[in-house]
Amino acid sequence: MSYWTSAFLMSKPFTVKESKNYLMELDQMGVYRLYSGEDGQSHIEELSEDSIKDIKLDGSSMNFSVSQREPGHFSDYHPAPRRRWQVGVVGRTVIGLGDGTSRTFSPGDVRLIEDLTGQGHTTTYPDGYNVTLQVTAPEDIK
Repeated sequence: MSYWTSAFLMSKPFTVKESKNYLMELDQMGVYRLYSGEDGQSHIEELSEDSIKDIKLDGSSMNFSVSQREPGHFSDYHPAPRRRWQVGVVGRTVIGLGDGTSRTFSPGDVRLIEDLTGQGHTTTYPDGYNVTLQVTAPEDIK
């Protein structure tokens, strides 16, 4: 992603030096699944990149979620409102679990979010700016 694309998406001019924290680093992409376990807790598992290479979501709904918050903004425990895929474009996202562990997701990471029941997860946005591409399959659109 170019500096100008990042600046446009964030609707705020900033310098190249400031942009380094927000730009995508695709060589470090990870694939993850956030799901509800039988214990009522959310869990995260890492998937292989090969596990998503043939996925096609015809008729899906796609949107961008763009938010500007104070760096370190925290959302307490909540389950996901619907099953969806997310790809971080700008900014990091930290997901916290009920067992006290957390995982930091970086731009380029792909996440299948499906912890729809139970305690859910916490979310922290350490950078303040966050742009996420969200894709919902037709059967999950409500």
